[in-house]
This record gives sequence, C-alpha cells and structure tokens, in this order.
Amino acid sequence: MTPSPIRAAERYAVIGHPIAHSKSPDIHVAFARQTQQELTYEPLLAPLDGFEATVRALMAQGGRGANVTVPFKIEAFSLATILSERARASGAVNTLRFDAAGIFGDNTDGAGLVTDIVVNAGVAVQGKRVLLLGAGGAARGVILPLLAEQPAQLVIANRSSDKAVTLAGQFASQGPIVAQTFDALDGQFDLVINATAASLADALPPIAGSLFGPHTLAYDMMYGAQPTIFLHFAARHGATVRDGLGMLVEQAAESFLLWRGVRPDTASVLADLRSALGT
Repeated sequence: MTPSPIRAAERYAVIGHPIAHSKSPDIHVAFARQTQQELTYEPLLAPLDGFEATVRALMAQGGRGANVTVPFKIEAFSLATILSERARASGAVNTLRFDAAGIFGDNTDGAGLVTDIVVNAGVAVQGKRVLLLGAGGAARGVILPLLAEQPAQLVIANRSSDKAVTLAGQFASQGPIVAQTFDALDGQFDLVINATAASLADALPPIAGSLFGPHTLAYDMMYGAQPTIFLHFAARHGATVRDGLGMLVEQAAESFLLWRGVRPDTASVLADLRSALGT
C-alpha cells in the first residue's frame, strides 16, 4: 500500500519594516493551533524599496497570504488586483490573499477596532458621539466600519483642517461625519479614539481634558506594557481607558477568517498576550 503523500503546511507571513517586534506570528500560530489548521506564519523584513519583490517571492514559494504592516499598506493597496469595499474606502491594505483569481486586498483594521470596542469592551457605538483623533492612514482605515455602527456623530480632528475636511468629505455619504481642528473641539464625547502617532513619541495630541467624562471610553490604537500618555491623560479626566491590543488580535482574526474560512475565538489569545505584557 502506497502511503499518502505528506501535504506541506500552507505558508503565510507578516511583512513590514521593522518587523521583529510583531506579535502577529504568535497570534496566528495560536489561531492555527486552536482551529487545527495546518499552516506556517513568519515575519518577513522587506527592504524599504523591496515590498513588491518580497510579496512576489512569497507567492513563488507557495505562500497563500500575508499581513502587511508599516510602512507598506499603501503599496499593498496598489499591488492588489482585487480590493474589498473596506480596502477601497480606506485606501490601504493590511491583508493579502493569493489565489487563482489574483491578489485580493482587504483592510481588517476597522473591523478589528469595532469588534474590540463593541464586543470585548461592551461599549455600543450606535447613537453615540465619537471623536477620531488624526486624519492619516490609521484613521482612514476605521471610518467606514465606525459609520456602519450608526453613531450620532463622528468627528475627525486633526492639526491640519484641510486634511480632516477632505477625509470627512470622502465619507460624507456614509453617515454623519464632520471635521474639526483640535483647538475647535468642545463638549464631551462618548468615545474618543487616538489614531495619531503621538503615542509612539510618548506625546499627547493637543486636546482638552474637558472632552472626557465618566461616560467616555478613551481608546488608543497603540499598546504596550504601560498605558500610553493619552490613556493616562484621559483617565485623569474621568474616562474609562482601553489600549489597542484587542484591535490587533481582532483584526488578525478577520485576516485568518479571510484565509482559512473559520473565525478563531480571540478571548484566550488576547488574555495570553495581556499576561505576557504584564497588563
């Protein structure tokens, strides 16, 4: 009797520069173990001028998909031959799937954010006043999923009013969205999301403490062993605070679903990551 051939595990990766810090391999290996999927997942450091070459090499070696992190999400958008609606809306891609149809590009960041807020944190967005700080790629990628939750108002605030106004105009048909500068913000918000890069520099967006109250959830897309300066500031002004670790896990689960057709349970993976961070 001829033994059945051993099928090689299907290959996936996360591509970025830098990439050594990425938690994505740990997350996807845990998802694969949980769902009994045969796959490998590795970090790939792409040269700053070599993203497409890195993707093509992965495809040539039998790769089935990839996550994409900074600074390549715009390049991934351009490389994809088919785009999801949320990828087209965001203008950026963080998930690629390779198959006979071509290179499918998706953006799972917004879905990950909303799931972490609504499901994990138990905070409804519907009917709430929401403030999104920043008008860059991180902000753009979450606007459509936030508007799909039917907030009473979504305010985009940015140092450059032109950038915020342009972004709000692009999504005006999708829901109640307006643009403001940081110094024009007033009143309290139910949800304040920091999508700026300020936390990477241990800096605070130029906002007033009066934007927060005891009913406010302050959410920073960044995460770490210690709360960011933004979360410290919000907590001092009465807000409940949450970092972006859950968003990371939930967007990964969306990618895994796209690739494998099964959505893993995220609670245990998120708990393990928090334990490893000591938070």
